[in-house]
Parts: sequence; structure tokens; C-alpha cells
Amino acid sequence: MSSPSDIPRDIPGDTPNANPSRPVMQLLARGLQLWVRQQCQSIDSLEIRLEGSPLQLLRGRLAGVRLLARRVVYQQFHLELVELASGPIQVHVGNLLRGQPLQLEQAFQIQGQVSFTPAGLTRSLAAPRWRSLADSLGETLLGIVPLGGVRIHHDKLVLTALAQGRPDPIEQETTVASVGGSVEIRCVAGSPSYLLPMDPGITIGAARLEAGMLQLLGAARVSA
Repeated sequence: MSSPSDIPRDIPGDTPNANPSRPVMQLLARGLQLWVRQQCQSIDSLEIRLEGSPLQLLRGRLAGVRLLARRVVYQQFHLELVELASGPIQVHVGNLLRGQPLQLEQAFQIQGQVSFTPAGLTRSLAAPRWRSLADSLGETLLGIVPLGGVRIHHDKLVLTALAQGRPDPIEQETTVASVGGSVEIRCVAGSPSYLLPMDPGITIGAARLEAGMLQLLGAARVSA
């Protein structure tokens, strides 16, 4: 993956007069930006870089796309940072030239990294879509529901909950690791542990706590 500084804000290419493919590149970039935003509930900032030769781009084939997005809400997950690179993508350039929305011809692969802040994790687990997951985490790892929140302390993910009749929250330090393409959250004492349910189209290759965030590295298949 490229670092954020490796992804330029401008679409690559020569000056408009020197490169006749630039209008098509701009159309593709705008079309992809709109398509990505439509997949999400909100995105604060989004940068996209197209990869491929001018001839490939004119034919609607991209060698790949690199994406950098900040403060993304996707399916009620609150993501602080998303850094992705795709495989080849086929698009209908003719539709774009006629002012129609971007249409992808086939599914494609992506790989990269998503990062959660503790506040983002807490908001995600409190969302209606993921409330049952939060309850399962709390019941399995804390022995109590509902799960109150999440914080990061050094290299530990700390789960918290409030128990009736107790003024102080119950806390459980856990570790995170990639296991079988998913994420395992395990109590520091060794047990119990909880393996997150994972979409079959997503594979997590690494999970780590770094820079005060939960970082997941992996790959996924995106439907057209």
C-alpha cells in the first residue's frame, strides 16, 4: 500500500492540450468518486488515483485505482482512515461520455488497510446494525451486556461495561490478531476469546493496535 503522502490530489496526466485522454480520465475519476460516495453513508475527504495507459483508459479499462479516504461511515462502521488499492477494473466509458452514472462491468479485487479510533469503534458497536455483535462481545468477554465502550491502552484493546449496582465500569484487556481470515479478540489471561463473524468476500490478513488505532489489513471482492 502507498502511504497517504504517495497519493496525489490531482489526477495524473499531462496538460489538457498535450494529453487528449485527460477529459476521459477526469470523467472516470469523478465517476469513481461519486460511485464510492454512494456506497458510503458519509466521507469527509476522498482522493483517487487512476492507473493505466491513456489507451486503456479510453477503452474503459483501468490497471488499478488507489484510494485514500478519511472519516468514512460505511454500513454504520465509523472508519478513521481507509487506504485501498484495486486490481484491474472495467467501466462503461460510453455511459460517462453521455452523462450517465458510472457502471462497472464486473466485480474486482481490492486490498489495503482500514483504521478505527476507539471513539469510532464505540460508535460502530453502538449502531443498531451492530448492536447484536456488541452484545455478543460483552457477554463472551465481559460476562455482561450491554457493552459500554472501547478504548486502547498501549497494545491492548480494553472493553468496558457498566454493571448495575457498581459505580465503576467493568473492564477487560484483550489482544487482537488475525485468525483464519477473521479477527480474534482474546482476553489477556488467555480465555475466553471471540472470533468476529466475517463476510465471505473479505479476508483479514493482519490485525494490530498501532498509533492509538485498530488497524486491519486485508483483501476483499467488490461486486459490480
